[in-house]
Amino acid sequence: MAALTRVHNPQSVLFACALNSVRSPMAESLLHHMFPQTLYVRSAGSRKGELDPFAVAVMAELGQDISKHRPMTFEDLDDWEGLNFDLIITLSPEAHHKALDLTRTLAADVEYWPTPDPTSVEGSREQRMQAYRDVCDGLVLRIRKRFARGGGVGL
Repeated sequence: MAALTRVHNPQSVLFACALNSVRSPMAESLLHHMFPQTLYVRSAGSRKGELDPFAVAVMAELGQDISKHRPMTFEDLDDWEGLNFDLIITLSPEAHHKALDLTRTLAADVEYWPTPDPTSVEGSREQRMQAYRDVCDGLVLRIRKRFARGGGVGL
């Protein structure tokens, strides 16, 4: 029963994607803003990328500043503060495989939330921004559904 409670009400959450430059920092910021006092939230990537300016712009539209986020890998995070998370939510196949490998030595639950990579969208600036907004909107819905505790969850 304790494990089931931990899965449903984690105290610490790690979001992971391929480069920790778009999806996982967005998700980290969203969840942190929804539960600023009750959840410890971080993000990491399978590989280190560069923070994407479109992700920064979309989050700024919501009043959330991720401009100081520094992408890091699972290994960087482990070296810096350890990988002591109740739940790892993976947003890309590469991150999901990495997280599953980690669970050989780490007691964390892993959930896979397939999330499209908006960096592959081409077109005008507005078309590209909309792709990022769509990803953000999808993350908001998933986070609200997964972490809502009796309602009252908002941005």
